[in-house]
Amino acid sequence: MFHGFNLNKFVVMIVPLLFAVTIHEVAHGWVAYRLGDPTAKWSGRLTLNPIKHLDIMGSFLLPLMLLLIRSPIIFGYAKPVPVNFANLRNYRRDAILVAAAGAVTNIAAALICGTAFQLMLALRHFWAGSIFGFIFLDLFYMLGYSVLINSILAVFNMIPIPPLDGSRILSMVLPPRYAPQLAYIERFGMIILIFLLFTGVLNGIISLFVEPILRISLGKEGLLIFWQFVMR
Repeated sequence: MFHGFNLNKFVVMIVPLLFAVTIHEVAHGWVAYRLGDPTAKWSGRLTLNPIKHLDIMGSFLLPLMLLLIRSPIIFGYAKPVPVNFANLRNYRRDAILVAAAGAVTNIAAALICGTAFQLMLALRHFWAGSIFGFIFLDLFYMLGYSVLINSILAVFNMIPIPPLDGSRILSMVLPPRYAPQLAYIERFGMIILIFLLFTGVLNGIISLFVEPILRISLGKEGLLIFWQFVMR
């Protein structure tokens, strides 16, 4: 139907994407809840049910468009979990913990999935030729994409440009006198990010940090096999 569209590959990518954005948002809400803000809990967002977190544009249309233009990676986002920072017991410290929770959770997921990926790689002679080999192969590549997508999501959100999580951390670390400047930049945040995306600067920043995570998580041989699949 669409030139270059591969349904199986799309499923292999979209499942890890939904997993990554879901745990990212739940982590924000859960840490906020533990630190005194029940807003996410009252909103029904402390759940791993991805339906509660999906955004039509960010969770479906954007990944589909990236696949149709044969992008080597699939990326997306979910609806931000609601947090009332005024409810936090220690405002500055707890705001940093809430903002960092999503990225920390994504990195942890990348490392866990990477361990499972390398385990499957080491045992591939047991499952590769079995009757269910195609299922194991899809799971193998899903784990690879989970490492990639979780890593990208973590690094991207730590960029200190509003409205990303990194900007929240920066605003808590800098002296209060800089708050007006950060608030002014926030209205142009998305424009800045789009500019960095189309100039290739954003890709360079993300790759600088994601590549070491991939090498550690997937291993030298596993990374080579995974990239061969990605670039098909």
